[in-house]
Amino acid sequence: MSTPIVATDLAFAWPDGDRVFDSLSFTVGTGRTGLVGLNGSGKTTLLRLIAGRLRPSAGTVHVAGSLGYLRQDLTLDASMRVDELLGIAGARRALREIERGGTAEELFAAVGDDWGVDERARTVLDRLGLRHVDPDRRIGKLSGGEAVLLGLAAQLVRRPDVLLLDEPTNNLDLAARGRLYEAVASWPGVLVVVSHDRVLLEMVDQVAELREARVRFFGGNLTSYEETVAAEQETAQRLVRAAEGDVRRQRRELVEARTKLDRRARQGQKMWDSKREPKIVMGERKRAAQVSAGKLRDTHQERLEQARERLVEAERAVREDDEIRVDLPATDVPAGRTVVTVHARLAHVGAAVDLLVRGPERIALLGANGAGKSTLLRTLTGALAPAEGSVDVPVPLRYLPQRLDVLDDAQTIARNVARLAPGASPFQIRARLARFLFRGERADQLAGALSGGERFRATLAATLLAEPPPQLLLLDEPTNNLDTVSVRQLAQALDSYRGALIVASHDLPFLRALGVTRWLLLDGGLTEVGPP
Repeated sequence: MSTPIVATDLAFAWPDGDRVFDSLSFTVGTGRTGLVGLNGSGKTTLLRLIAGRLRPSAGTVHVAGSLGYLRQDLTLDASMRVDELLGIAGARRALREIERGGTAEELFAAVGDDWGVDERARTVLDRLGLRHVDPDRRIGKLSGGEAVLLGLAAQLVRRPDVLLLDEPTNNLDLAARGRLYEAVASWPGVLVVVSHDRVLLEMVDQVAELREARVRFFGGNLTSYEETVAAEQETAQRLVRAAEGDVRRQRRELVEARTKLDRRARQGQKMWDSKREPKIVMGERKRAAQVSAGKLRDTHQERLEQARERLVEAERAVREDDEIRVDLPATDVPAGRTVVTVHARLAHVGAAVDLLVRGPERIALLGANGAGKSTLLRTLTGALAPAEGSVDVPVPLRYLPQRLDVLDDAQTIARNVARLAPGASPFQIRARLARFLFRGERADQLAGALSGGERFRATLAATLLAEPPPQLLLLDEPTNNLDTVSVRQLAQALDSYRGALIVASHDLPFLRALGVTRWLLLDGGLTEVGPP
């Protein structure tokens, strides 16, 4: 097989003129490739260009062999038959006709060599936990996770040479993620996956980083990539410090040179005024001194400019993926204080929940999609009444929902925080926002204009800086749609949080990074389990 994916001088801009790529060239080899990058860097756009769903404004993308593409925002036609989605409806119909005695040439052409198409499709559906999905039925209503798995099943049945996956683990519970991991591990062809899922990215053969509209490849999995970047950043920081020292030294030497030249000029003027030598001699000496002084001054000035250029170049290599550093002492909860008491049956799902939370516990809420995790969190907030029983939360709480709709898009970041913390002064708000990496003018950006990662950070800031300070924090799938940098920043911020924490998530590496103290499984009822 020739090089699976080749992009040459690729350019793309949206209709409003926003340019995403310009003269982008790269190749993707065999094996599994993880495409990573900050939110808003263009990963999904690049995948759509490779898949042919978008037309580049310049350049070309060539894919060797057949192509499969599982998009992030997958929607399925409920009226379509499952076998139509799987791409096997024609072969199955022809096979049925042949079994009934049909001998037309086009029937055998439709089947080709795929005489075991039914068994093959059934095997794929079973592997992905879709045993209940009959190829003969209409797709009908599916959960988000089932739709993703069925879309993946369609690709596995078709067996394309090159498969593109865009955030495939979003909306998948732990069991479904495990099945997807197995499918990826056994994929025999070329695979390019956009994901923030650490487990999935640890399975790739190389990482392609999309940054500043350029693609750079790193051999190995996510851990290897992070170690390489960390080492590079350590070197870059060291070079910046050295360049800063050089600039200071060159600036000091320039000042010293100017001081020395000024002293010589004053001495020459004194000799001119005292007329100790013939005028023509002193004039020639003065001109020579001026030329020499000019050269010396130019030399030091040039050295300073060169030092500044080296500093700019060194700073360019340093990434701005800063760490969030906050201190939230007001969220502190004493160890014995009761934070949550629930003896209730949840609305809609009917799950019976008995829950007592005391002190700054960190609870991971696990469960399959549809088990009622979001329902439980919304019940704790008071937004949803229980079907029966009682819910008591005697402390201030804040809720970060899956949909980041906490912010007013028409207001700036600073105004959004001020709305939730009316007692804080503008100076206090800006000082706090700086800890969340919104420094200076960045705090004046409209919420509606923020990228995905920025919006998440702004929502997190507004949530944690609200008044009264939350002593109970509820998070619903917080790492969905976040890049790896934003996930790390979230973990950093929560490390400073001193209150009780309940997190519904399928992201096990993230949960382990939080220092979870209790693992609860919601499955008809609430059961304490060991760490997965």
